[in-house]
Amino acid sequence: MAYKKVEITKEGYEKILSKNPWIYNKEIKKIPKDITPGELVKVYFKNTFCGVGYINPKSKITIRILSFEDVQINEDFIKEKIEKAFDKRKELLKITNAVRLIHAEADGLPGLIVDYYDGYLSLQINTYGMERLREIILNSLIDIIKPKGIIEKSDEKAREKEGLQTEKKVLFGEMPEKILIFEHDVKFLVSLQESQKTGFYLDQRANRKLTSEYVKEGFKVLDLFCNAGGFGIHCGKKEAEFIKFVDISSFALSQAEENARLNNLKNYEMVKEDVFDFLKKEKDKYDLIILDPPPFAKSKNEKHDALRGFKYLILNSLKLLNKDGYLAIFSCSQNITLEDLINTTYDSLKDTKNMAEFVQFFTQDKDHPYILNIPTSFYLKGLMIRKV
Repeated sequence: MAYKKVEITKEGYEKILSKNPWIYNKEIKKIPKDITPGELVKVYFKNTFCGVGYINPKSKITIRILSFEDVQINEDFIKEKIEKAFDKRKELLKITNAVRLIHAEADGLPGLIVDYYDGYLSLQINTYGMERLREIILNSLIDIIKPKGIIEKSDEKAREKEGLQTEKKVLFGEMPEKILIFEHDVKFLVSLQESQKTGFYLDQRANRKLTSEYVKEGFKVLDLFCNAGGFGIHCGKKEAEFIKFVDISSFALSQAEENARLNNLKNYEMVKEDVFDFLKKEKDKYDLIILDPPPFAKSKNEKHDALRGFKYLILNSLKLLNKDGYLAIFSCSQNITLEDLINTTYDSLKDTKNMAEFVQFFTQDKDHPYILNIPTSFYLKGLMIRKV
């Protein structure tokens, strides 16, 4: 198949040289008039071939590179990418039956996210270019993974920016109401039909276990923004004396309650409340507090307010933390840096006249790869401190 030629600027070429797959509109010299959204194109700087990708003139990220080599984007290409991604996750499947199978740009398939839950797949097709490859993607997944069912959970806002409508439905096979998954010795029930995003926060898998390893007998644990209860339940399996789960979502708390029972937790409490309001009036003290809020800064413009929110959360959590207690702080906002978190924690310590020892850093688990050439693929970061 002959692909149309698109020429990029020197700035765009410098990004290509660093293997960054995103080309913005301002980095393109001229877009051919007859280009259609999602069409495959060859990218050039002057007479130098740069890569093959798909284009959407309506999107701020106008071209997403699929290959820096001159290849055809066909079924063989897609299958090779999926097989390579699957092979990378096989080691993880020894300790869990739920992994992110394809992590968009970080697995060479921008706009595509696939999560695997005990033989069932949750799929996001978030760009026009991937939408045009939908049939090949589905057939390849069915052929390679042989799933029992595939459900689409595409990101409505991302697709809207691309000029696409969103449907959430079962695409292949069957989809049970709930799927039982495990990570290490902890079990969870996941409802792909009802849950947010692709189902479960798999990127925090390693961090849930790492955090729970600081639990000592008799610990009281506070799991803020608890969602399905992952952190608190891991701590309960380590014989924490008591866990309090807090979330504003009734659905999240119903999941956390179900998962607490599933793992035979005995002494816990579910609190349906906005975490900011909860922290205003909470008087109980804790030995471990987990702060894992949803993304506060989805754009750079929201960063200032996001850091103010983080300071409020950290400062008030420190007030509830016993001496020698641990505070785990996470951000899943790509626009919030690790340095931002450290500085905000330092400011909170200063304002509360506390001291803390750094214990460890956290990042996303290995099935959510961070490619150094793609800065946006590093989004989840966190740190653990101990109040001294």
